[in-house]
Amino acid sequence: MARRSAPEVNAGSMADIAFLLLIFFLVTTTIETDSGISRKLPPPQEDNIDPPVLKQKNIFVVEVNKNNDLLVEEAPMELGDLREAAMKFLDNGGGTGEDKCDYCQGDRDPSSSDNPTKAVISLRNNRETTYSTYIAVQNELVAAYTALRNREAQRLFGKSFVQMEKDLKDVNYPGNKEALKEDIKKIQFLFPEKLSEAEPRK
Repeated sequence: MARRSAPEVNAGSMADIAFLLLIFFLVTTTIETDSGISRKLPPPQEDNIDPPVLKQKNIFVVEVNKNNDLLVEEAPMELGDLREAAMKFLDNGGGTGEDKCDYCQGDRDPSSSDNPTKAVISLRNNRETTYSTYIAVQNELVAAYTALRNREAQRLFGKSFVQMEKDLKDVNYPGNKEALKEDIKKIQFLFPEKLSEAEPRK
C-alpha cells in the first residue's frame, strides 16, 4: 500500500501578513514624548564679574511655601490672580528719563517697576512644594509675558506673538522668515522674559 505524502502548508503568505501587521502597528502606535518646562540656562560667567545692581522696586518676588501657599511681595495671593499681578508689574512703566517706557499701558506707579526691560520676576520655592504647584505658578508667570507680547505683536504687526512663533516653525509659511525672526526679536526685546529662580528654602 502506497504511503500518502503529508500535505504541505503554504506559508508564503504568512510573511506578507506579518509584514503588513508590523506596518500597521508602526503607523497606528503613538510614541510618548517627555514634556517639561522650556528654559534656557544663562551662559557661564567669569568669577570676577560683579552682578548687575537691581533696584528693589524692579524685582517682583513670588514665593511658594511648603504648604503650597502663594506669597507675592510678602502678601498672600490666590493662584488665579497671579497672572494679572505679574502683568501689572511688568507693564507698569513707572520710569523716567532713560528708563521711560513709551509702550507701557500700566499705572506708571513710581514705586513699582520702571520698565519691562528692567523688571525681574524672582520665584522662590520651598523644597517641600509640590511639583504640580511649581508648574502651575511657572505657567501663570510665563502666561503673563505671553499676554503682553501678544498685545504688542498685535499692535505692531497685526497678529499675536504666539501666531508669529507658529509661523516661524511652519515649513509651509509663505512669507519672509528672516523678517519674521527679526519681528519676533523686537517683541522679545520689549518684554524680555526675566524669570529668576532663587535657591529653594528648606
